[in-house]
Amino acid sequence: MKKIIIVFVIGLLVQQITQAQGTTFLSNLDQPSVGSIALGSDSWLATEFYTGNNVAGYSLNSIQLEMTGASGSPNDFTVMLYTEAGNISSFTYPGVSLGTLNGSTDPSTAGIFTYTPTANLTLLRHTGYFIVLTAGTAVADGYYEWSFEGRYPYNSNNGWIGMLDAEQSSDGLSWSFYHAYGAQYVINATAIPEPSSLCLLLLGSGGLIYARRNRRIS
Repeated sequence: MKKIIIVFVIGLLVQQITQAQGTTFLSNLDQPSVGSIALGSDSWLATEFYTGNNVAGYSLNSIQLEMTGASGSPNDFTVMLYTEAGNISSFTYPGVSLGTLNGSTDPSTAGIFTYTPTANLTLLRHTGYFIVLTAGTAVADGYYEWSFEGRYPYNSNNGWIGMLDAEQSSDGLSWSFYHAYGAQYVINATAIPEPSSLCLLLLGSGGLIYARRNRRIS
């Protein structure tokens, strides 16, 4: 009996999570590119976003970046996710790195490139984070180019916000405002179910199986 309940509940949870995977919470790829921003080891780039309303937060699935053709022969392209530092009422900037994402280290051709976390990465609700890009070569020796659009709002749901600006750093430590347009990207994540919802699911599933079992016995 217990094994049946466990298998049934796990099946429901897997189905619920599978349906939620790949939800797009922010995107502006439907807007035409109006230019690009050069990046390299001496020109780090960052753009900020804020997560939405889900109480338990979100599990990051992927970040997709729209890149234009690279110039020269850059290498070691790196995508990271950072916490927010600073004061939201004034200037915010990347704080602590939460990790490097997996994906192409050489997005030198124009297109959309996907980057995923190396391990489960939970984003808190109503919290600011930065997408941070850099590379292994100085801009003078070749650079990658991140596409941007003409300052149209990001398509969003569940209260997520994409900030329409970019910040730059020569070393990844000291940041300054750089560009007043929207860098082009997509964020896909899974809304984490609230603990209370999981408890109700467990109780409801167990009760349903128990009632069916008693009906068969009687």
